[in-house]
Amino acid sequence: MPKAAPPLEIPPRDKRRLRAWTQSRNIPAGLAQRARIVLLAGHGLANAEIAERTGVSRPTVILWRNRYAEGGLGALEDQPRSGRPKRIDPLEIVIRTLEPPPARLGVTHWSSRLLAAEMGISNATVATVWQDYDLQPWRSQTFKFSTDPQLEAKVRDIAGLYLNPPENAVVVCVDEKTQIQALNRTAPILPIRPGLPEKATHDYVRNGTTTLFAALEVATGKVTDTCFQRHRNTEFLKFLRQVAKEYPRRDLHVVCDNYATRKHPNVRAWLAKNPRITLHFTPTSGSWLNLVEIFFGIITRQAIRRGSFDSVRELTAAIRRFIDAWNDRCQPFTWTKPADEILAKAIRKETS
Repeated sequence: MPKAAPPLEIPPRDKRRLRAWTQSRNIPAGLAQRARIVLLAGHGLANAEIAERTGVSRPTVILWRNRYAEGGLGALEDQPRSGRPKRIDPLEIVIRTLEPPPARLGVTHWSSRLLAAEMGISNATVATVWQDYDLQPWRSQTFKFSTDPQLEAKVRDIAGLYLNPPENAVVVCVDEKTQIQALNRTAPILPIRPGLPEKATHDYVRNGTTTLFAALEVATGKVTDTCFQRHRNTEFLKFLRQVAKEYPRRDLHVVCDNYATRKHPNVRAWLAKNPRITLHFTPTSGSWLNLVEIFFGIITRQAIRRGSFDSVRELTAAIRRFIDAWNDRCQPFTWTKPADEILAKAIRKETS
């Protein structure tokens, strides 16, 4: 057996970085190979054994062991070309990352290789700085401010209903999930197996759509539902009547969005004849205040998205089964944030 060389001392942070390099597909193969050499040297393997494992010569192993011992991770990178600086200030990379790429590149954001080429450095250096400063140019998130002039009043109204509901009254959250497609896969779904997830084909056949109207009772989590082919004011009014029958002779507070069907003359006329029922509108771009949206996410994940349906009738039957079972085991969604805390984040403060 070859005699083991003294183990190379590698700080934990360098070990994490070296392991990342060995697993990355975005760095040069040579750099990944040097990272493996150094990691094996850190385990105390003999130079000859490291050479055999990595497919290089023993002098090459010794070279990169010594390079790392003298210069750390930076010494493992390719030598800079003539006329270019050997090292670059990480803040320069940060500043360039925060600036948009030049128009001539035709891209919306930097990749490590593009930025490295622009700055004349290795993309491994860029990746290292991005990791150190928690920069992720490939990621993007969305946000939206509500421009509703009654934002504060509506938030306080709905949060108040959730946190302090009126006595002897029922609060329900109403909305519709439109265009639910009855999809059937073109091949049978392959069931889950040990080590393998369920698999389904990407292609499918459309067999029609339906719209699910749902009313979530805030106090219990119970759902009242029905499915219609359309979602006009007539369907909304039919559903309101159904909900009203579910809770007879009690004041009923209905949280819903400000979609035009909620304010149609037919709906207003019916509400005028039924004063025990009050609609509470969420602010524009504030549908997240409606608790029934949480239920829509659950039924989509657990009963619709991975289902296969030959017809709308099969789809509506699956929805009905899920909601029946849901009502047998339901629990309320607990609202915890007061209006002041919501408004502190939702309202754009004027800057001087």
